[in-house]
Amino acid sequence: MTQERIWTAALVVIGDEILSGRTQDRNVSQIATWLNVQGIRLAEVRVVSDRTDAIVEAVNTLRMRNDYLFTTGGIGPTHDDITVDAIAEALGVDVVHHPQAMAVLEAYYETRGGLTEARARMARVPDGATLIENRVSGAPGIHVENIFIMAGVPHITAGMLDRLTGTLEGGRPVVSGTIGCWVAESEVADLLRGAEKAHEGVSIGSYPFFREGRTGANFVVRSPDAALVDRCLADLTTALEAEGRMVIAGGI
Repeated sequence: MTQERIWTAALVVIGDEILSGRTQDRNVSQIATWLNVQGIRLAEVRVVSDRTDAIVEAVNTLRMRNDYLFTTGGIGPTHDDITVDAIAEALGVDVVHHPQAMAVLEAYYETRGGLTEARARMARVPDGATLIENRVSGAPGIHVENIFIMAGVPHITAGMLDRLTGTLEGGRPVVSGTIGCWVAESEVADLLRGAEKAHEGVSIGSYPFFREGRTGANFVVRSPDAALVDRCLADLTTALEAEGRMVIAGGI
């Protein structure tokens, strides 16, 4: 039986404001969700500071062991927005002003005070890059090799993802199903391992909680094969009920 090709992506979240706790990141969740629909699995996430060496190391490590690499943050008009320069250094190329990006920014800022030197920084790209359209604030995202350089502001990132929808090669979208049970996950750990082993191609996530004075857990079964997910959920439900557990379809 031929093993299905699994496409993976990594994400580098760039910014001291994330690491300091001043800003809460929301891009991990939306990028992971979007990638699942494209048939690509978010395999790892790294948060790095606004330091060139940290960005270069993360980019070079993660782009080599994944099909795609996404970055968010650090592509604005200020001096500390160094993502473009760091990625160009990682790739060993120069930074250039993209003529199409310059034209887009000139049009966007024509009635907003004009294209200043600081604003023109947002047209800088690693040499050889193409653009990702940004309908929200003018400044485009950047695609170079297998790297997608995106804004840190979540709603702008969402717009860039929308423009990329359907353009990346991937596998089948990952689907999932959930059941819940009032049980400590430690009490059913062997049962979960057995269910995952018996249904090759699925992963089972266990998410415990304490609610209403009781301990419970939701079990999420994931796979690109919807029929396999359904079979695994059915068998897992039967096994839990055989132990006298009450199972709630859809989770608690």
